[in-house]
Amino acid sequence: MSRTPRKHRSTYRVLSSLAVLTLAVGGVTACGDDGSSATSKPPTSSASPSTSQVPAAKLHMVDNGGHRLAFYVTQGSGSTIVLDSGGGEYSSQWKDIAPKIHAATGATVITYDRAGLGESDVVPGAWRVENAVSDLTAGLKQLGVTKDVTLVSHSQAGEIANNLAQDNPEMLSGAVLVDANLPQFFTDEQIPRLVAAGQPDVDAAKKDPEKPANRQLISTAEGFAAAHQTFHTVKWPASVPATVMVSEKTPFAGSPEDAQRWRDAAASFVKEAPNRTLVTAEGTSHEIPTDRPDLVIKAVEDMFAAQH
Repeated sequence: MSRTPRKHRSTYRVLSSLAVLTLAVGGVTACGDDGSSATSKPPTSSASPSTSQVPAAKLHMVDNGGHRLAFYVTQGSGSTIVLDSGGGEYSSQWKDIAPKIHAATGATVITYDRAGLGESDVVPGAWRVENAVSDLTAGLKQLGVTKDVTLVSHSQAGEIANNLAQDNPEMLSGAVLVDANLPQFFTDEQIPRLVAAGQPDVDAAKKDPEKPANRQLISTAEGFAAAHQTFHTVKWPASVPATVMVSEKTPFAGSPEDAQRWRDAAASFVKEAPNRTLVTAEGTSHEIPTDRPDLVIKAVEDMFAAQH
């Protein structure tokens, strides 16, 4: 299946975002909440390990409720790192990052295609985070993974991460949330702004609903407001540490007000527990995994090392 056209990606990612905004590309430095920074060049340290000895990922087709999902497993130690893609993306988003994370940590690394994307079956109807969480947990359990998971979630996958952490905290040892959707952002004031911003693209998509990209957009838009009012109430468990990476330009580069609310939501999330860290990836767009994969690898490596 072909990759989602770039002009649609911000729409899927954040509300799967419903807002059509210009995403800038690039990356210069990264600053943590202690003011530290990384060099503008990708480091040649363990953040960019050799992948010459990394085995190829093995495809496993798992069943959940009558539909099949594609999971890709690079086998390693008993610990597991799961990479969950942004809205409209699938496992290929991590094709360059996953081998390096495996080489750096020795962990089993898993990527997968959510329903309707990549090699996974299409599931008709509205996109529901409960179904997405069920697909991920069912797939992991069928692969024998029930604990000691470091979850890495980009954009829309933040909704899956928050719900999974709330419902199954014992499964997670830590998480890296990469410019991810967080409950604090989806207020009663913000949700209507997002719906209004995305409506023109939703209307256009409905003219060709069988096109995969359009199908995904329509499914995420259906029932969006009510679903995200519920998402706003989700609580991340204090027992699960998290690193929150925020892009400098955010998904809302064209709207300073919305961009600031995105940053404020991340800061609010981090302040709720002492085992959470905020990192701003300076110079990056919402596409941090593409702009600065070295920063993602380093954050994952650090979280994994801290828990093992």
